[in-house]
Amino acid sequence: MNFAGIGLQLPSLLLPQPGIDLTTWAVVACDQYTSQPDYWAQVDALVGAAPSTLRLTLPEVYLGAPDEAARVAAIQDTMHRYLAEGVLVAHPPGLVRVERETARGRIRKGLIVALDLECYDFNTGAKTLIRPTEGTIVERLPPRIRVREGAPLELPHVMVLIDDPGRTVIEPLFAEPLEPLYDVALMLNSGRVRGGRIEHPMLLQWVVEQLARLAEPAAFAARYGVGHDEPVLLYALGDGNHSFATAKIIWEKLKRSAADPVAIMRHPARHALVELVNLHDEGLEFEAIHRIAFGVDPAALLAALTAFFQAQGSALTVLEYPSWAMARQAWQDLQRAPGRQVMAFAAQQRYGVLTLGQPRLSLPVAGLQAFLDEYLPGQPGARLDYIHGEDTLLQLSAQPGNLGFYLPALAKDDFFRTVILDGALPRKTFSMGEAHDKRFYLESRRITL
Repeated sequence: MNFAGIGLQLPSLLLPQPGIDLTTWAVVACDQYTSQPDYWAQVDALVGAAPSTLRLTLPEVYLGAPDEAARVAAIQDTMHRYLAEGVLVAHPPGLVRVERETARGRIRKGLIVALDLECYDFNTGAKTLIRPTEGTIVERLPPRIRVREGAPLELPHVMVLIDDPGRTVIEPLFAEPLEPLYDVALMLNSGRVRGGRIEHPMLLQWVVEQLARLAEPAAFAARYGVGHDEPVLLYALGDGNHSFATAKIIWEKLKRSAADPVAIMRHPARHALVELVNLHDEGLEFEAIHRIAFGVDPAALLAALTAFFQAQGSALTVLEYPSWAMARQAWQDLQRAPGRQVMAFAAQQRYGVLTLGQPRLSLPVAGLQAFLDEYLPGQPGARLDYIHGEDTLLQLSAQPGNLGFYLPALAKDDFFRTVILDGALPRKTFSMGEAHDKRFYLESRRITL
């Protein structure tokens, strides 16, 4: 059942048959722990031979590995086998109310839906109903395309934000008694997730009507102080931007090759499975995504960073401290000072804070990313990774030749207005929680005929 005006479809989900251990079935999003192969080795040992979404996804820690092609082929073979053997059971069209309890005890509410890729464009400047909130790196899409193209199933780790300060769409659903679909403790102390089926016509109508209200052009213009001709932004990609872009590319390819341009519009690949989350959900935390440079000379990199900002007319000050605890406290204190941007850094036994006066760009991550994109390609053997969580970054930064940058979290208050007025943020600007708070694969959906 489709609601094209708001880019929504009621998906027909596949869930594991009763009796399958959902703790080993559910695995964290593949784009987490990308510099921690030990984590994925631990997951592999826990899963063993049991049915698991680990066998249906490609953890990005293995991207570029010599056996990447074999892993992709195995994933698609396993999808077909799980379907043939009845591991996955089909459910009628509907939505799923999700309650995610994180390891820190916070509760985040969500709603599983399918969104229309016809309403989305990841190109710079696009003003579609569904938009990326961070820059899409086209070079990062080919390996994701290889995994999804030809696969009979999709498993969602995409989380999409709606700006609903009145809490009218998702939150009222939690007052309703629903048939439980699952209630599972997540592996490796990652909290718990509960799902309830939403299929009653009145509840489905409620969701559709409230989303349509948020998308009403006059109300949208008044809410954000924009002109009445400003295109509506209803859905903002939070997590999984590149996975959603991958789905879009494959959908456009299917359309181009279709013999019947009318029939193809009913193809299941037109939609992509996501979890909607209200920006104002009390359990939703914006966490910074930190940077770590591997294979560099930390002193030389910091000197080059200083020169980079100086050339832009900005002044970078490097303050050093004898311990990370002292540097971290100074980092927090200095963030309260107006008129400057503040980052912290760590490299082996060197800890400090970077303060930037008269910045050219509005976010500290934007200037840092611009420098790293320019500097690292000229350093043989150097590479960049994006890290969730301070502890992980501190551990990696202690290794020789590594330099970690700690960034402040993005404020939620003006998030939608910033995307509407300024466009997509620099890539990897924010994260909706730390790695173990992320979405775990559990539901799936057919994307082939």
